[in-house]
Amino acid sequence: MEARIGQLRVALAQINPRVGDLSGNSDLIASYATKATEAGAHVLVLPEMILTGYPVEDLALRQTFRKASKIAVTELAARLNSQGSGELLTVAGYLDGSEDQRPQNAVAIIYRGEIVARYIKHHLPNYGVFDEYRNFVSGTNSLVVRFHGVDIGIAICEDIWLDAGPVAELTARTPGLVLVPNGSPFERNKNDTRFELVRNRAKTIGAPLAYVNMTGGQDDLVFDGDSIVADANGQLIARAPQFHDGLMVVDLDLKVASSEPDVILSETPIPRYEKLTHGRALRMSDAAQIWQALVVGLRDYVGKNNFPSVLLGLSGGIDSALVAAIAADAIGGEHVFGVGLPSKYSSDHSLSDAAELAKNIGLNYRVIEIEPMVSAYLANVGLTGVAEENLQARVRGTTLMGLSNQEGHLVLATGNKSELAVGYSTLYGDAVGGFAPIKDLFKSDVWALATWRNKMATDRGEVAPIPVNSITKEPSAELRPDQKDTDSLPDYKVLDQILSIYIDEDLGLNGVLAAGFDLELATKILRMVDAAEYKRRQYPPGTKISKRAFGKDRRLPITSAWRERS
Repeated sequence: MEARIGQLRVALAQINPRVGDLSGNSDLIASYATKATEAGAHVLVLPEMILTGYPVEDLALRQTFRKASKIAVTELAARLNSQGSGELLTVAGYLDGSEDQRPQNAVAIIYRGEIVARYIKHHLPNYGVFDEYRNFVSGTNSLVVRFHGVDIGIAICEDIWLDAGPVAELTARTPGLVLVPNGSPFERNKNDTRFELVRNRAKTIGAPLAYVNMTGGQDDLVFDGDSIVADANGQLIARAPQFHDGLMVVDLDLKVASSEPDVILSETPIPRYEKLTHGRALRMSDAAQIWQALVVGLRDYVGKNNFPSVLLGLSGGIDSALVAAIAADAIGGEHVFGVGLPSKYSSDHSLSDAAELAKNIGLNYRVIEIEPMVSAYLANVGLTGVAEENLQARVRGTTLMGLSNQEGHLVLATGNKSELAVGYSTLYGDAVGGFAPIKDLFKSDVWALATWRNKMATDRGEVAPIPVNSITKEPSAELRPDQKDTDSLPDYKVLDQILSIYIDEDLGLNGVLAAGFDLELATKILRMVDAAEYKRRQYPPGTKISKRAFGKDRRLPITSAWRERS
């Protein structure tokens, strides 16, 4: 006998919560419930732990926070009913767990002012990698709710990573639709793994699958949305744009009464109605994705932490120029304050390039000579060589932090991943700051991204933000006469290839040698990386865009006798 088919209009809210802001997140949910109701939706799906924000990290261990989350989700149910969204089946993530329980990642199924069902996992991830399983096996329970005759299965994020657990159970239970709330951070070079996962799980379970993901920045993570709906054959039905907040509404033809549900809310299918035409957003280019991730990461770190503006040192070099351009795109040039901090070794083009950058992007710019401060220090403490060079960086850092205290700016560190990897930074100097936008971007990528951003501007008929000379000139810290980065480091193209193998791929010395690099050079670079761990531990947080970001995914012992050998 052929299965009966019904219809449901499903709304996916791709939105940006704030961790810990139960009241504000409730307001956000309520506003999107109203939008979904006005759009004629029957079901609203919200991201993972949307009520608490995500990830909550050790806030989850506080019994007071867990209790507040459970109270807030109960109040949310009543609020949705009172505002006219009671008939909307709302799937909202929150934090559960009692005083004597572990924190629990949960979803509340809300209907007519009540929580009619809960799907609770006994696992709460606090990491940022989308497809790393980390020995997690979900609980053996699954949840199926019958709504307007359609049996709706619920899964949460990691539930769909493996064939075992919830995927196997839902496959056996044959629901008519699967809803998956997610908190899936952005990571570059994923090659559309997310869509492949969604389509494969839809085919395995044999039902359409609606996958909703959050947006926005949270500390060093960025969530890019990219919500997806696939049919039972794994074919794409609809896809939301990356890095944009919004409500994606889809009409689905679904099997009726296909399973044995845990909860029955309504047996009567929705009468047939005219379906919407669905949109399928194209994925952004790799460079555009990275740029938008860095912009959103900085924008939300500044905004969610209530900073009015940002401050950074402008050297005329490529790193500070790129950070300034990111900041201008994130919060507007009028909220970006740049400071030129020349020493006696600074070149004329350092100041002229910084001034051109400031003009191009409309940021606030001033110059403070550091030579008098350096000379006064040296007159009292005899420093020479590297100690004298680093003193210049530390005077710059102290100046920036002083201005931050005085004027209320957030100081941005401008170091890149290549420098952090080999320890090419000065503690309490160029390493000062509250946020480091490009700390997960290799130097080669810094140049490529700057070139891309300039091209985007010229293609739109705008002034390219980054001076060409900042991109083309040879990198130098300018801490001694005629200093170049290549005095102590190989060419960045070579260095970054070695670092990518050792850090991102974690292949060790043999992996570097297998790629054809010289043993002496490889050994030198790897030992520089290992010796710089203590510096990286003291560096500000910054947006994670790779699978092996310092501080988030890669932490080595500071004190260690291990040395890589071939």
